[in-house]
Amino acid sequence: MKYYLETQITGDFDEIVARTKEVLTHEGFGVLTEIDIQEKLKEKLDVDYSKYIILGACNPPFAYQALQQEVRIGTMLPCNVIVRQLDEETVEVASVDPIASMLAVENETLAGIALAIREKLRNVIDSL
Repeated sequence: MKYYLETQITGDFDEIVARTKEVLTHEGFGVLTEIDIQEKLKEKLDVDYSKYIILGACNPPFAYQALQQEVRIGTMLPCNVIVRQLDEETVEVASVDPIASMLAVENETLAGIALAIREKLRNVIDSL
């Protein structure tokens, strides 16, 4: 089982990042964090890296439900979504697969929540 959902898109990197944020919002997610990996690797290690953004996305109602079932589930929140430049024309958008993540958690009551979040993240990926 893959631990992520993904798609590849032809287009401008910044426009795809903006579109990804819009679609996440449409699916009920807020973007809590945005990490520019290219910038951070240059700053911390003085290395060049391709464009790569990590968006920390959270769907508050589902996060609350999950926390009620498993208080330490916060170690797996928020759901990360990456946008990365593959070549001059191609960008990949990928998100964590919550079903795969939940395999590590011994709490069967989270299965329905993970499935619902997976469907929403799949909608995001498919909408791009």
